[in-house]
Amino acid sequence: MNTDSSTPKNSYFNRELAWIEFNRRVLEEAYNTHHPLLERLKFLIIFTTNLDEFFMIRISGLKEQFIQNNIELSLDGLTASEQLHNIRQMLLPIIKLHEQCFSSDILPSLSKQGVRLIELKDLNEGHAAFIKSLFVSDILPVLTPLAIDPGHPFPRLLNRSINIVFLLTEKKKSTSKVAVLQVPPILQRFVNINVHPNHQSYVLLEKIIQEHAEILFPGFTVQESHCFRVTRDADLDIAYDEAEDLMSEIAEQVRHRRWGTDAVRLEVEASTSEEVVDMLIHALEITKDDVYLTDIPLNISDFYTIYKLDKPQLKDTPFLSRQYPEFMGTSAEMFENIKKQDILVHHPFDSFTSSVVRFLQYSAVDPDVLAIKITLYRAGGSSPVIEALKTAAENGKQVTAFVELRARFDEENNINWAKELENVGVHVVYGVLGLKIHSKIAMIVRKEHKIRTYLHLSTGNYNVSTSRLYTDIGYFTCREDFVNDAIHLFNMLTGYSHHEHWDRFSVAPDDLRLDIIELITRETMLASQGKPGRIIAKLNALVDRDIIDALYKASQHGVSIDLIVRGVCCLAPNIPGLSENIRVRSVIGRFLEHSRIFYFQHGGDPKMFVSSADWMPRNFNNRIEIMFPILDKRSFSILEHILSGYLSDTDSSWILQQDGTYVKNNAGNMNIQHSFLKELSTFKHYPTKLRTL
Repeated sequence: MNTDSSTPKNSYFNRELAWIEFNRRVLEEAYNTHHPLLERLKFLIIFTTNLDEFFMIRISGLKEQFIQNNIELSLDGLTASEQLHNIRQMLLPIIKLHEQCFSSDILPSLSKQGVRLIELKDLNEGHAAFIKSLFVSDILPVLTPLAIDPGHPFPRLLNRSINIVFLLTEKKKSTSKVAVLQVPPILQRFVNINVHPNHQSYVLLEKIIQEHAEILFPGFTVQESHCFRVTRDADLDIAYDEAEDLMSEIAEQVRHRRWGTDAVRLEVEASTSEEVVDMLIHALEITKDDVYLTDIPLNISDFYTIYKLDKPQLKDTPFLSRQYPEFMGTSAEMFENIKKQDILVHHPFDSFTSSVVRFLQYSAVDPDVLAIKITLYRAGGSSPVIEALKTAAENGKQVTAFVELRARFDEENNINWAKELENVGVHVVYGVLGLKIHSKIAMIVRKEHKIRTYLHLSTGNYNVSTSRLYTDIGYFTCREDFVNDAIHLFNMLTGYSHHEHWDRFSVAPDDLRLDIIELITRETMLASQGKPGRIIAKLNALVDRDIIDALYKASQHGVSIDLIVRGVCCLAPNIPGLSENIRVRSVIGRFLEHSRIFYFQHGGDPKMFVSSADWMPRNFNNRIEIMFPILDKRSFSILEHILSGYLSDTDSSWILQQDGTYVKNNAGNMNIQHSFLKELSTFKHYPTKLRTL
């Protein structure tokens, strides 16, 4: 990274604080009453799961820097200690907003819809007796209370598990004792109780345990009981140069993650006495700044059980994705259609199943297909993509799958897929030493009158589940220059290859950053010559300082720049003399914006690119990524249509301010995601005329 830039440090936003601003925008969607009620609950769940990962990965990393006295500064010049302080100060009020939304808005609204969380004190005698009987018969046998005393040290509790601490008094001796119980995750947390025939009423498992705690501790009086939750460092620590078997090493690390290492956060009920909090702080070896008091149930992500209830009137209206006719015929017809013209798909509005999955399924059974190569970063749960690859191998085709075992929090899934694929004869490659394979590419080699190769390139993963939730771009082509690059890319992944001269691809970690900077610099040069300069970039995160500095320079030379950055953006827009020509917006809505699209006006000969990479140091330095140009006019027009739509949004977009905060764009009611959904009923295939930039 270039550290000699003359740009002042206060011209960059802190990455961690920018991420918190992103999660604040997610939280705001829970407050947005235009969303159906259960979708609002889902945004609360996303907020908490995002925050969990933030603590497990980002906070743990900063704490490690602090402990090791690492003097590396953030992009805005802060030490690890300063960042940790600022993060806490920023998080505390946002967490309170989350709690208020849950307790004062979502829960009462659910109750009005017949979904209720019941307090035990509100049960009548009959229901109370039922709960007690259930506790004795079904819950008590599974519980393991653990004494805490000099002979019984504080237990190693599962990462993110719900636990209960008890303060006890021995009845005969009047001596005080402490015990801890981990609420068994194997038990259903939401206990259904038939309070009203037209309602779905639930009692939380931990509340049942607390209510009947004296059955757990006969001979003792329960003075206090409080729920708490520990978040631990969960980043994998793998010595790649020492690991003889990468799969076994990662599998072991994933098992270890369930327990985690050092505690980085303690969440505890706000009613907990200071004595108990201090005891937990001492036992977990943390500080008071690592403690977060809460007035709502812990582990809100468990409320996904409530979200999954059969309540369609409280959820987003289902939709049918557009199906391309090019994929509706036989396998031979599909390949012929790709040969005639490149095909671009925009998920989830264009069907993933009837394009990408069918592309692989047809290839698996087509008698003329000789080989399939594919990169798998996140394949998800039950996967038709994996099944297609297995079918291809069973049909005698040469199948090579590049499975990225280190896809964070998907390692276990990927290990299982890798074993399944190997068992049917797929050649599985487990990444490249020191690099993650984040590019998304599939290559089909087919025998026609000559050997012809077909490609699928994408911004998103080969994951059917997320294809309905994320916006992504897919591109089918058999252009020879693309194919040549794909062949060299796969050879680089499997063997010893230092290919340097790419025809169409830009590849990280070799030249992707330099190619993007060159595109920005060319736009800057053309603008300095009096030609109109224009850059539009849609991506998930903008963190890389070299890219930011290039954009600042372009702005100073008059280039008009629009950035559509869903998450973290460390660039400060609208600063006079630096970035007054840069505008940044974030779109948060029903679908997670995941596509990466880059437009450069290029002096009237515009260029459009699609990429698997965000503009972050990790993507440029530590991952295998690709960016490729869109050369097909029809596909180019569709991307113009897409980008133009995002820039026209006046309902679901947030505008980044000079101080790093975001303001909701309330200029109108044009919601771009709703607009794309509406287009599905307007036309089944893209019309000839589309909106352009």
